[in-house]
Amino acid sequence: MAKIQTIGILTSGGDAPGMNAAIRAVTRAGICNGFNIKGIYRGYDGLINGEIEDFTTENVSGIIMSGGTILKTARSKEFMTDEGKEKAYEQIKAHGIDALVVIGGNGSLTGAMEFAKKYDICCIGLPGTIDNDLYGTDSTIGYDTTMNTIVECVDRIRDTAQSHERIFFIEVMGRDAGFLAQNSAIASGAEAAIIPEDSTDVDQLARFMERGIRKSKKSC
Repeated sequence: MAKIQTIGILTSGGDAPGMNAAIRAVTRAGICNGFNIKGIYRGYDGLINGEIEDFTTENVSGIIMSGGTILKTARSKEFMTDEGKEKAYEQIKAHGIDALVVIGGNGSLTGAMEFAKKYDICCIGLPGTIDNDLYGTDSTIGYDTTMNTIVECVDRIRDTAQSHERIFFIEVMGRDAGFLAQNSAIASGAEAAIIPEDSTDVDQLARFMERGIRKSKKSC
């Protein structure tokens, strides 16, 4: 593998809080250490179509507090094919990119791993997903912010639930992982949490709610 001089950054899949901060950190740290940085727009689709731009510190100025991603994001079916990967590699060669930093979730990082193996290019994955479902990291980019947002929303919903003396069921995201559901339920004092990793039948749920009613709870 040749010496790395130019690094490309892309965000792929679902957006997550903190992606812009990660883009800023990679850009500023890379420039500080003498690397050329290129921003790749719209994930792997943008890589295939050559939506690539030189990045300077000015490109990432004032974005650390912004949600979403300034590089935009997309899900690319074409990149899953050998032809799509070949097109992406041709763009990498054309723009002189020696390494990729991919900020995304499970699908994005799996794609980066396969791409690295196929073309012997250095790919570094930053785990950016609210689901917190990636091996090897305690907390993914976006997870903590999302959990705190859920707790804030539940606090407000609870006011209505108590006013009407009703039980509210709240569904949160997380794909096949229960980190958001379980930990936000604990933090907000929910009576029960239903998560993919465990089975909860209707009778169990009824017992949980009856227990809350016996404790004089007006909402769950």
